[in-house]
Amino acid sequence: MNNGGAASSSGDATVVKRRNTTTHHSNGVNNLTTDSMPTKNSSSLYSSASFMKWTLDDVVHVATHHWMPCLFAFGLLFFMAVEYTLLMVPYSSPPFDLGFVFTRSLHRILESSPQMNNLFAALNTVFVLMQTSYILWTWLIEGRPRATISALFMFTCRGILGYSTQLPLPQGFLGSGVDFPVGNVSFFLFFSGHVAGSVIASLDMRRMKRWEMAWTFDVLNVLQAIRLLGTRGHYTIDLAVGLGAGYLFDSLAGKYVEDSKRKIAKNSVNGHVSKHDLVT
Repeated sequence: MNNGGAASSSGDATVVKRRNTTTHHSNGVNNLTTDSMPTKNSSSLYSSASFMKWTLDDVVHVATHHWMPCLFAFGLLFFMAVEYTLLMVPYSSPPFDLGFVFTRSLHRILESSPQMNNLFAALNTVFVLMQTSYILWTWLIEGRPRATISALFMFTCRGILGYSTQLPLPQGFLGSGVDFPVGNVSFFLFFSGHVAGSVIASLDMRRMKRWEMAWTFDVLNVLQAIRLLGTRGHYTIDLAVGLGAGYLFDSLAGKYVEDSKRKIAKNSVNGHVSKHDLVT
């Protein structure tokens, strides 16, 4: 009886072990237990692949609920076709810039009217001073250094990149003695500090729920970009990267401030925190 019982128990254990050889699914990803590791058989590997379980309903769901990645996928294929069939600009020709094409009429107007060009340049300089004043105000008056740190990060990186690759001045550049930087001095083309600084200020305004100011800065930033293209003061890529740089360095400055606050909180337990720390 005992031997029979032992055999029966061994048989039950074998049955239980075989029943535990299962595959659990979580979010469409197979989690294999140690009892069911995939074999060297390639067919078994492909049969457990995620895409093998896709259905027509899954495709429709992705297309209707995740249209933005689908749009980017189409953009990838489209611009691959454009890039691989495009005739490249020869070294003896000026760069092709789509923004310059769209602003040819504005360029002709400003070229024929230096007074108008100087007026727009002066207004743009006022806008740059507004950006600078707001960013410094948030730190010196309100005690919030994130926007200032972001601007410092941004202009340092801009200086490094601008010096590393010094682009040629666009043909037809319309300078002005009242444009920022004032005095017809030299400047880096890549990337636009005008645009990036405006984005940094606008993002801070949104954090503080200063919606009207933020939208005003956004509109002025768009007008500024059009004017910079019309005067050939920046290439389109300078403005686009300036827009992205504003978001990037604002995010990096936010991470820096949060990390600094955690360090301050940790040091305050030991009584080593300064009352005059930058982020307190």
